[in-house]
Amino acid sequence: MNASNVPAGPGAPFRPDAPGALLPLLGTDEEVVAFFAGVADLDATDPAFHMLEDGIRLASGARLEQFARAASGDAFCFVGEGGEERPVVYVSLDGEAGPLALGLPELVRLCLVAPWWRDAPGRTAEELRVIADGYREDLPDLDRRRDRAARALGLDPAGLPSETMALARLTELSRGPVAAACLVVGYEGDPLDPLFDAARAHASPVRWP
Repeated sequence: MNASNVPAGPGAPFRPDAPGALLPLLGTDEEVVAFFAGVADLDATDPAFHMLEDGIRLASGARLEQFARAASGDAFCFVGEGGEERPVVYVSLDGEAGPLALGLPELVRLCLVAPWWRDAPGRTAEELRVIADGYREDLPDLDRRRDRAARALGLDPAGLPSETMALARLTELSRGPVAAACLVVGYEGDPLDPLFDAARAHASPVRWP
């Protein structure tokens, strides 16, 4: 076992920023799995299912490593070599792909504060509020489940970014050098469509009440 994945001893504080600390919890901790797989649609419980379709790869030739999946079969992938600090790309079965975060800790925070992030970039503030309200109608205990998952991951719920900040970060990553470095191509070598319409997202900035 990698030493970075060994649980802290009794009384030792859990450090979510420690190398290799988060991914094991996303696949095993009851509170964390209940939120991420059940609410945020990020399932890291069964690595045997974490296999990309043949031919899906990075245009740069760097490694593309799937570590979790959505219920639809869409893939959460690390870019390049290293650990949880690597950029994270989402690859959709609909032929879309794009960066979500610079490291697993950033992705975790995005999913905690905006588990409905797939519907965010490019929408108006009013449309986003409808989406967020719909989540809370379906899951009236959403905030409680989020807070319990955050604490299980060693995070203070009060220290999480706002929805506005998390969504603005998605827009930032969807264009520029990060998006270029994380460009995903299909089996014929053609780039997949952008996951988010950066131009539209930029034209309709997120401004929450």
